[in-house]
Amino acid sequence: MWKYHPELLERPVPRYTSYPTAADFNASVGSPDLDRALKNVRLCDDMSLYVHIPYCDQICWYCGCNTDRANRTHRLTAYMKALFAEIDLVAAKLNHRGRVKRIAFGGGSPNALFAGDFKALLNQLKTVFQIDGAVLSIELDPRSYSAEWQELMVGAGMDNVSLGVQSFDPAVQAAIGRVQPLDMVTDMVAHLRATGVTSLNFDLMYGLPDQTMDILRKTLEQTIALAPERIALFGYAHIPSLIPRQRQIDDTHLPDARQRFDMAAFGYDFLTRAGYQPIGFDHFALPGDPLGQAGASGTVRRNFQGFTDDQSDILIGMGASAISEFPDLIVQNEKNTGRYRACLGQGQLPAAVGISRNFNHQMHGAIIEQILTNGEADLATLGGAATYAGRLAPFINRGLIEIVDQRMKLMPSARPYARSIAATFDEFRGQTAGTFSQAV
Repeated sequence: MWKYHPELLERPVPRYTSYPTAADFNASVGSPDLDRALKNVRLCDDMSLYVHIPYCDQICWYCGCNTDRANRTHRLTAYMKALFAEIDLVAAKLNHRGRVKRIAFGGGSPNALFAGDFKALLNQLKTVFQIDGAVLSIELDPRSYSAEWQELMVGAGMDNVSLGVQSFDPAVQAAIGRVQPLDMVTDMVAHLRATGVTSLNFDLMYGLPDQTMDILRKTLEQTIALAPERIALFGYAHIPSLIPRQRQIDDTHLPDARQRFDMAAFGYDFLTRAGYQPIGFDHFALPGDPLGQAGASGTVRRNFQGFTDDQSDILIGMGASAISEFPDLIVQNEKNTGRYRACLGQGQLPAAVGISRNFNHQMHGAIIEQILTNGEADLATLGGAATYAGRLAPFINRGLIEIVDQRMKLMPSARPYARSIAATFDEFRGQTAGTFSQAV
């Protein structure tokens, strides 16, 4: 059982999908840096591609993603033209170097696009990159899964599909602006299985307005009945000062900190009892799934897609707000679609901000990733445990971590505190501003 230590969870902390985090990016890094990084990719380097579609047919009130309404055809047409230009430009910079192992399509909702436009996008990627054998993943919105998209998915060759579910409870759905009946998701799952999708993920949330433990339990039961290979159970991050659309959510109906903790603990217990292997602090996978296998072998990684079995050290993001990551560089594209299109109209890479990762950053980032993915880390690489003894004392004193021969190990009860423990190795906290979510 997890023990609640509220004093260890008071401080909001990053999710650490990168280190340094996006809060630490700055405008001194941009297009020239990305240009150099792409030209430095070697012929033998494995890499992954991420393609961002910043549009949805309907905007959910809780969502913190960079997305807008897909309600104007000319808006989508202009964006796709720019995206195709970026794909061509990146491919030219790479000049056939690097081996594409994975391609992920996210957003927003990729199926906010017309099915024909997405098919053209997929064909363009196949034309300019060598992607034979690459693992293909896509995020889909059940509310936009049209007949045309059903037909497209039959021959798309997608290996992994992630569905935004959040909750199956009608009242909770209404409170977050995402109404999608259980039957809609059930029918979609059946169709995706028929197309050959072998790894299906459900995104679920706890800490939502009007959500009770019984409501969470029922959603988890309904999820288990549909048997997705992966489940991500996130804590809802309510930051209306940063995400204006969240002001539509009545925060007086949100669970308090203790209730959130109990929901996270219940979800962990429920899913592990159902046969799912815990991956990091908020992902779960069946043992036969590639992510579950990575968890068992200690090879889980963490990047901008969350916990993953992707082993590539190079991730190239394309699309507005997409992030590219190299061992010594992280760079993010323009978030504003107008500026994004303008850059590409001038034949320029649309990179806007980022950070160069020196050796020290890389060492701290490796420790943070080890803590979050495997629950342990070798502190000798950062000068030894004594250097961090003061910061780690609150966790040591409560029996959440132990240190033996400079190796730190998180106890099973430390899982909800993993982000807070990782934050003790973050050089930037207190130096750069950032609004983060609750640790649980």
